[in-house]
Amino acid sequence: MIYFDNNASTAVAPEVFDAMKPFLTTEFGNPSSGHSGGSEARIAIKQARENVAEMLGAVNPSEIVFTSGGTESDNWAITGALELQPDKKHIITTSVEHEAVRKMCEKLEKQGVSVTWLDVNNSGEIDLDELKNALRPDTAVVSMMMSNNETGVIFPVAEAAAIVKANSDALFHSDAVNAAGKIPINLKNTPIDLLSISGHKFYAPKGIGALYIRDGLGLPPSLIGGGQESGRRAGTEATHQIAGLGAAAALVKDMSSIERIRALRDRLESGILSTIPNAVVNGGGNRLPNTTNISFENTNGEMILHALDAVGVCVSTGSACNDAGHKASGTLQAMNIPYSRTMGAVRFSLGRYNTDAEVEFVLEKLPTIVESLHAMAA
Repeated sequence: MIYFDNNASTAVAPEVFDAMKPFLTTEFGNPSSGHSGGSEARIAIKQARENVAEMLGAVNPSEIVFTSGGTESDNWAITGALELQPDKKHIITTSVEHEAVRKMCEKLEKQGVSVTWLDVNNSGEIDLDELKNALRPDTAVVSMMMSNNETGVIFPVAEAAAIVKANSDALFHSDAVNAAGKIPINLKNTPIDLLSISGHKFYAPKGIGALYIRDGLGLPPSLIGGGQESGRRAGTEATHQIAGLGAAAALVKDMSSIERIRALRDRLESGILSTIPNAVVNGGGNRLPNTTNISFENTNGEMILHALDAVGVCVSTGSACNDAGHKASGTLQAMNIPYSRTMGAVRFSLGRYNTDAEVEFVLEKLPTIVESLHAMAA
């Protein structure tokens, strides 16, 4: 199998599995227990918290709270910001956020919270002047992703957070789920208040993530019960998953492999554009080094996905086409990309285990696949 869908999920790194294994076998104690079995678990959790804090450039490890993943972290950040400021009923976000942010904001909008949806241009980029003009005295939180999961476009969240802080009292949250491990993050140098990550996007297991909560910000707890996570998220810690997240954070803190991944992505992208007529990259400017979203005009992206799958290549469609509605990707629609392109969009997202030979295999197979699908549609 050739796996070019690393923005959806990554393999668990061998180093990560090794870090998890003891807590699934011999070191099974509850971290809240007072005996030595609990002590081993507490030590592992402490080390993981330090590793994640270092990866994110947080000031203190205590700013890291472990969660079940990006969705929980995003939901908690937004609802917690509103609960912390009950007199404020306005949210600012973008039109291209992940569903964990978008659907929560849509739900809150139905409940009477005012939501401003910032537009993006044809390249998928945000206008910071629009953000500044959208701020109001009752703005509770601005939530802006660090990078788009479909196009890879990187948003200037540090600059956006600075604008928010200079012109309002609102909190600033960033969904960094698809950025962590792919680009450097240094929260010490930004006024970001809240930031979400998910381990399975950078070689940790599924079901574990974290919410960065800036020191001094009394975000209400997400779960009520015991005193775990310094009283901020009750429930017995999943030690094995937390240990895995910590090991993955230590692994990706060294970003020396990123340039090799970028070179593979660039070779794939340039090869596709040079051999397949009417192939167009969606998203411009600064992008994640591993991601390319390419439209094959007047071709169905789902059919390309299944044809590649048949020869052992895993990708994702950049459109949410389905038999019932053929609805195009909301992100690409927000970029005002024509339907003839959105329906044929495919995302290729590479990772640390991909090779030159895999890129060459895709470049060999894909032109024939697209040509045959064009012939079928003619």
